Amino acid sequence: MNLDAKIPEGSLEKKWENYKKTAKLVNPANRKKLDVIVIGTGLAGSSLAASLGEMGYNVKSFCFQDSPRRAHSVAAQGGVNAAKNYKNDGDSIYRMFVDTLKGGDFRAREANVYRMAECSLNLIDQAVAQGVPFGREYGGYLNNRSFGGVQVSRTFYSRGQTGQQLLLGSYQALMRQVGKKTVKLHARHEMLDLVIIEGKARGVIIRNLDTGEIERHAAHAVVLATGGYGKIYYLSTLAMGCNGSAIWRAHKKGALMASPSWIQIHPTSLPQSGDYQSKLTLMSESLRNDGRIWVPLKENEQRSANDIPEQERDYYLERRYPAFGNLAPRDISSRAAKERIDAGFGIGPLKNAVYLDFSKAIKEQGIDKIKEKYGNLFDMYEKITGYNAYQVPMMISPSAHFSMGGLWVDYELMTTIPGLFALGEANFADHGANRLGANSLLQASVDGYFIAPYTIANYLSGDIHTGKISTDHTEFEKAEQEVRTQLQQFSKSKGTKTVDYYHKTLGKILYDFCGLARNEAGLKFAILEIQKLREEFYRNVHIPGNEETMNTEIEKAGRVADYLEIGELMCYDALTRNESCGAHFREEYQTAEGEAKRNDAEYQFISAWEWNNRSVPILHKEPLSFEVIQPIVRSYK
Repeated sequence: MNLDAKIPEGSLEKKWENYKKTAKLVNPANRKKLDVIVIGTGLAGSSLAASLGEMGYNVKSFCFQDSPRRAHSVAAQGGVNAAKNYKNDGDSIYRMFVDTLKGGDFRAREANVYRMAECSLNLIDQAVAQGVPFGREYGGYLNNRSFGGVQVSRTFYSRGQTGQQLLLGSYQALMRQVGKKTVKLHARHEMLDLVIIEGKARGVIIRNLDTGEIERHAAHAVVLATGGYGKIYYLSTLAMGCNGSAIWRAHKKGALMASPSWIQIHPTSLPQSGDYQSKLTLMSESLRNDGRIWVPLKENEQRSANDIPEQERDYYLERRYPAFGNLAPRDISSRAAKERIDAGFGIGPLKNAVYLDFSKAIKEQGIDKIKEKYGNLFDMYEKITGYNAYQVPMMISPSAHFSMGGLWVDYELMTTIPGLFALGEANFADHGANRLGANSLLQASVDGYFIAPYTIANYLSGDIHTGKISTDHTEFEKAEQEVRTQLQQFSKSKGTKTVDYYHKTLGKILYDFCGLARNEAGLKFAILEIQKLREEFYRNVHIPGNEETMNTEIEKAGRVADYLEIGELMCYDALTRNESCGAHFREEYQTAEGEAKRNDAEYQFISAWEWNNRSVPILHKEPLSFEVIQPIVRSYK
């Protein structure tokens, strides 16, 4: 299979401009004849649906939440990046491009990364126009702060609620189009399959989660903006409903899955406190601007944090990475925390955490300034843990968070299935092997507002004479029957173990053998264990009720069934990449100092996997070429 990324001609700075100059258009009269389905109402999905609706297309928008406002973009805290250089500290589009490419360990396309940095400038203006209440300085100017992996201040924020505020902006734009009837919104609906007619994506099979009814929906193009699959680990920073099913069902219909093993473990989550937990809570990376991370110098320390004198503390990030200190990138910071915890220096009741200490910042800036910047995060921490972080250091721990992998897409954000697009975290495109903080909200927003409206129009220009797509086509009937068969199979399964049991068991296998660190023996063991677990799941899972009514367990069963396949592919992907890069840390490939050891000679490519009906998946490679900057040793020391 030839993976054509469709990167435009011209210099890096001109590629997106050249694409827009030559992209085909659809005139306003013809847009009314064209239907687009958008799955997901997070920042990527809602912004695209609103944009296409404003342009005059007929849009159907779907989400499994009870409101688009509950999409998981709402949970993002610390900020959104843009190379505005408001602090006059040397930032630029090029600097942001370099930081992002380096942060991803040179495993992303130059053209896509540069375009994201370029579009970042417009996003802030767009958000301000929508009324997003970004933090401001005393004189009224928009304020910035730093995030991990950079040495400038380019992160715009709304206290610790940036995702929520940006989502409310796109939600308002979406609901405006719903009111104008250019967008038809379907909440509490879940996509269960993709319909392909004559090689093109032409619709979806949807389950109404309130009634159990199966519906067919047709369109000229389908867009997946359904987020990532980090919840595969069970314990993660993600909401319980987050899942990878939409992109996985598309993968099984022919869309290649790229770099599935690149999953980010976030360094500043609240630590697990017991087996009863179903999720973990994220504490914004922005806290690392003023908080200092440390562990005791003494193993198995029993004293409380405030009783440990300064000379008996190990500020290990400042020690190991002096140039970046506590703002080292997420993958490096998480591995460093795990190394200290595994070595016996962890703190807290389960000895599974490190300290994030604000005493120095409070002493220098005053408690009121810290409250102004992080007050709601400190309140959330106290509400969950019972500790006042103004008085004692926070306890934090690494936790599964973000998927850099996703559906393979070209420069137009189209998958290997014509007419099927993937936006935001659902695709693999911009972050390489590690996402820098505050680039998630950025990618989702620019994909939906500024990129996909051009690229989808370019594709739809060939469909203006196609006419309406009929849901009576045999491919719709076939896909619906496949969905019903699986639901009926689950409905009849009255075994002895819950869906959550299998999800937890899978999550532990993946965290132990395909988490912060991996090795060949562990990955081979994990593949066999996941295969055995999947066989047992279909034989012994217990599903109460039936498929014809509201049934949350049958929903979870479908998602965990997909996770059991995604998890196996993650291990295959990690097993075949004999190097360490970003979030993928193979223990066999590290430097004498314990840092990741990349192998550009053999692995400077994107791994794109083809579904092989539960046999060994088929690997395709997209070579990565670097014309503007050459890959260097990724050092933050």
